[in-house]
Amino acid sequence: MSKGPAAGIDLGTAYSCVVVFQHRKSDVKHWPFMVVNDAGRAKVQVEYKGEKKSFYSEEVSSMVLTKMKEIAEAYLGKIVTNDVVTVPVYSNNSQQQATKGAGAIAGLNVLRIINKPTTAVLAYGLD
Repeated sequence: MSKGPAAGIDLGTAYSCVVVFQHRKSDVKHWPFMVVNDAGRAKVQVEYKGEKKSFYSEEVSSMVLTKMKEIAEAYLGKIVTNDVVTVPVYSNNSQQQATKGAGAIAGLNVLRIINKPTTAVLAYGLD
């Protein structure tokens, strides 16, 4: 078996990404943001309009959920308050609870958290 670098590929239906693991470490220094420790919790630190801002992961997720909510509302022409959120298959309970928290921050009532393979089964069953 090769001892060369390994790449992890997330082949998504909308977006895909790749990460390379080599020299037994991640290349955090190349990320366009910093990860900082805030009392034992990780925060993403970015510079926005010349000012440093820090966000917990659920705050970043809530920004994405808010944008998705706005897209759904524009399409429907109605206010959306309830949603179902998909998560990766291996997400644990605390990650799922953080996702529910992100939904609450975004002003959503998260009815269900389901994993992506389950959504595939549901979509296949509806076809």
